[in-house]
Amino acid sequence: MLVKKAALAVAVLALAGCGSMGGKSTQVSLSGAQEVPAVSTGASGNGSITVGDDGSVRGSINVSGMNAVAAHIHQGAAGANGPVIVPFSKNPDGSWSPAPGAKLSDAQLAAYKAGNTYVNVHSPQHKGGEIRGQLTP
Repeated sequence: MLVKKAALAVAVLALAGCGSMGGKSTQVSLSGAQEVPAVSTGASGNGSITVGDDGSVRGSINVSGMNAVAAHIHQGAAGANGPVIVPFSKNPDGSWSPAPGAKLSDAQLAAYKAGNTYVNVHSPQHKGGEIRGQLTP
């Protein structure tokens, strides 16, 4: 009986933790060609960003070939620049991630669902961004 109760408690906790997360993981590839205006660089990046049904944001990106000093999710359509909506922090392993608890507003979530958000990574040489990848859910 105790084993059944423990198993039930674990199942309930697992389901409770998934309730607000939902969403789908979006793979993103970053390059200088996607910057506005385009940047000629050997740098690149890739990663996975998940936006929950409640607007929660998690995931990480990895970059190579550049001195990355900042990374963010911006609101903006492909070919256009826009404001920062989710800042990232550099992790000890060199990857970049949103802060725990990062969340999009309703309007930002609608922009994400419409494909109007992107990840941008900045360097000292390219302060406006060296590599970029559009988030296409």
